[in-house]
Amino acid sequence: MLDTEAKIAAKKTLLRKIPHALYICGVKDGENANGFTASWVMQASFEPPLVVNCVKNDSGSHAMIQSSGVFTLSFLELGQKDMAQKFFKPQRRVGNKFEDVEFYFGETGCPIIKDSLGYIECNVVGTVEHGDHTVFVGEVVSAGIHRDGKILDLASTGWNYGG
Repeated sequence: MLDTEAKIAAKKTLLRKIPHALYICGVKDGENANGFTASWVMQASFEPPLVVNCVKNDSGSHAMIQSSGVFTLSFLELGQKDMAQKFFKPQRRVGNKFEDVEFYFGETGCPIIKDSLGYIECNVVGTVEHGDHTVFVGEVVSAGIHRDGKILDLASTGWNYGG
């Protein structure tokens, strides 16, 4: 039998081994736009096409998704660690994260990063609120490919978000 400390360490180690790609999640609330680096994302259904996006409850972006009911995911390419890093910081500390990033607004009105592999746009169709993140279930209503390439994943950055 493992002692309590060993179980906690094992849980943290194994949860950090779950693979995560990195995306810039674009959000809006009226005329205000923001973005954050998202990693707890996965496809959840073929028909209709659904994804889940887990967002920290106390973030400004969480409130924006709740208010607008929409979000985008711009898929980052391997080698775009600097872009991911830029969007990890809270807007209230750094201001306009899009200031020197080329983007455009999609059909949902949320920002899409031009220099990404592509994007999906989602309408929120459900939520699960447990723990310190909310699971937003988004129906994919639009998508586009900018170029082909390999997706940036959390493991390749040397960062940890989980455990």
